[in-house]
Amino acid sequence: MTQLTAMFVMFILYGVLPAAGLYLGYRGIKKVTAPKMLEYEAMPQLGYIPEKSLPAEVKEALAQINQKGEKLRVIYGDTNNDGKIDDKDTVNETYIMIQNLMDTHIPQAVADYRRLHDLEGARADTTKIKHSDVTGKEALLEVLGTINTQFDDLLSASYHQDGQKLLVTNRYLQKRFDNPENDVDIPSLNHSRETSKGSEDASDKNSATENIKL
Repeated sequence: MTQLTAMFVMFILYGVLPAAGLYLGYRGIKKVTAPKMLEYEAMPQLGYIPEKSLPAEVKEALAQINQKGEKLRVIYGDTNNDGKIDDKDTVNETYIMIQNLMDTHIPQAVADYRRLHDLEGARADTTKIKHSDVTGKEALLEVLGTINTQFDDLLSASYHQDGQKLLVTNRYLQKRFDNPENDVDIPSLNHSRETSKGSEDASDKNSATENIKL
């Protein structure tokens, strides 16, 4: 082994490997000690929120809104029922409202509360806001409660609307099958034979006429 090779091996053993071990250990410790982050797929504008930065009631309300909002987006956004929301779907006011609530109003409300909490600490959960009878936490819960109730109403309306369509379809089918417009007569066997015989005679006459013309 040459001197250069030996120096290279020493560099790997006593330089690169320890540095790599320290780096991987640091990443592992950082990952273990990092705060757990909350993610709401239907509301990506919320970003990743540290779990401990929100009260339990707020996290529960956001989870409910996230689940209901995802359903409502499909119901009111996928108007052509192809399983996806794209340019082929017809956008209506209800869908735009749902989109604005989840993309703008909810993230803004959560950001306002977190800013209060970061600046004032526990005061945001205990001190009444001036000219009101609620704390910062209660104000946020009222906002989320209003949106949650609106989403419940929209889901209920969609359920009853689709249910009425099923009832109308069933009434139409019952009426159609119970009162057929025309009865189809099945021709008798004698009539079929007479028709067949008449067709054969007509065919013979046509053949004779063609022979005469030829």
